[in-house]
Amino acid sequence: MAVPGFSLGALILLLHISSVANYPNGKVTKSCYGMIPEHGHTPQSDPVHHISVSQMTFRPGDQLKVTLSGPPFKGFLLEARDADDLSRSPIGSFTLIDSQVSQLLTCEDIQGSAVSHTSPSKKTEIKVYWNAPNSAPNHVQFLATVVEKYKICWVKIPGPIISQPNAFPFTTPEATIARLSTLPPVSHLTTSFSALDCGNKKFCIRNPLNCDPEKEHACFFLSFTRDDQSVMVEMSGPSKGYLSFAFSDDRWMGDDDAYVCIHEDQTVSIQPSHLMGRSHPVMDSRDTLEDMAWRLEDGVMQCSFRRNISIPGVKNRFDLNTSYYIFLADGAADDGRIYKHSQRPLITYEKHDVINSPKNVGGSRSSLLLKAHGALMFVAWVTTVSIGVLIARFFKPVWSKVFFGKAAWFQVHRLLMLMTSALTCIAFVLPFIYTGGWSWSAGCHPYLGCIVMVLAVFQPLLAAFRPALHDPRRQMFNWTHWSMGTAARIIAVAAMFLGMDLPGLDLPGPWKTYVMIGFVAWHVGTEIVLEIHAYRLSRKGNVKYWMMLEFRSFSHLL
Repeated sequence: MAVPGFSLGALILLLHISSVANYPNGKVTKSCYGMIPEHGHTPQSDPVHHISVSQMTFRPGDQLKVTLSGPPFKGFLLEARDADDLSRSPIGSFTLIDSQVSQLLTCEDIQGSAVSHTSPSKKTEIKVYWNAPNSAPNHVQFLATVVEKYKICWVKIPGPIISQPNAFPFTTPEATIARLSTLPPVSHLTTSFSALDCGNKKFCIRNPLNCDPEKEHACFFLSFTRDDQSVMVEMSGPSKGYLSFAFSDDRWMGDDDAYVCIHEDQTVSIQPSHLMGRSHPVMDSRDTLEDMAWRLEDGVMQCSFRRNISIPGVKNRFDLNTSYYIFLADGAADDGRIYKHSQRPLITYEKHDVINSPKNVGGSRSSLLLKAHGALMFVAWVTTVSIGVLIARFFKPVWSKVFFGKAAWFQVHRLLMLMTSALTCIAFVLPFIYTGGWSWSAGCHPYLGCIVMVLAVFQPLLAAFRPALHDPRRQMFNWTHWSMGTAARIIAVAAMFLGMDLPGLDLPGPWKTYVMIGFVAWHVGTEIVLEIHAYRLSRKGNVKYWMMLEFRSFSHLL
């Protein structure tokens, strides 16, 4: 029964992202104040969309038509603010004209104080009514944020300023629109990262262990170098999409401090983010990062940046004076959007303090509990049960000597089948210990595993109550025992084939499939050869031998 995937175990990530800044349905209430899409890309500077109103003056209680128009766009957020102080809460409320393309939002506890999109479908014009409140200021300005696609947006596009009839003429304040923070410059790396100082000056995480990013393209590399009150981070790996890492208090994805390097348009965007559950990371401001640099060569992405060890007052950035589990992940990206990682993230075996004790450590993309689960199930349903069936079917004449009160073949058969049931029971509980519950993302594998578990328990219980050899019910028992055992073997093999592809095991492909097919083919082939051999003996007149191999004995009990 295998485990979830996306683990972050995880790192990052991640569900398939929609093209409208993580919110294709327009539920962008958390962006009401700053009106900034949470997708991490720098807004465009020159607006190409326009806001118009039906009249330039208003009285409390008036209703004005407001129109947002321009080249095709997917998402938007429209608000009215006090023109004398745009940092205040939205003013008034809106009434929809077309609820198919726009919806009302409740911002700053004011119902209907903003309007947003309902879907990522392209649109060129949005029309709504604005309702002037009784407590309206003398001057009101409309602002809009427009998202053309995931990485192209305009924030707080200024619209017309409307005034009450008796108000003094409006004069532009020094800061009409809150300026976005100036992003730190990003430079281009000229040389590859080196692993020479790992364990000496650098805290390094490498996969495979002890690989060198300077010499091996397949090396996933993450290093931390302390410099007074800051730490320099280097990350490298074979990826044409993105690389990411995260600090976590546990081995599960969620509430983590993460950093993503995204390949887009022959450049690399370096972005801090935070994880909220097993979902796409929410991109944060890059103001906390310095000395950002990147490099792309031969399919390998490298990026570096510096951040302070402690960043008081900044939400989602962890204090690096504490030990954390560290996740390292990679995956696909398209047009600045990142997708769920193709393989389970690499996770350190224990928590580490990356700034006070330089080390050279590794990690695993698979939990030891899950590896033990797979190994025990393989031994039980490919080894012990297969040998036990062959012995019961073909070795009765050979091992008929009494051993501890029963025929030797029966004693061996019973031992192997009891081992199968015991190994299955042990293996069955391991994924539940690892996940802490049911694995909803593992497909059909856990359901098949539960069926196998039930049959593995019922088989020895059924055998314990088998009728006597000449009892009229013995034949029914034989067929029931054989049917349940055969069904269990078939379902177990199907479950193993499905489980091999789950990311929690991190098995090498396609050899895992070939090896499994080889074991199944070996057992089936062995049974066919022995059946042919038994048939030829019967044709030569060895009736006694053939009768002892009679098909119903397939199910002779434990």
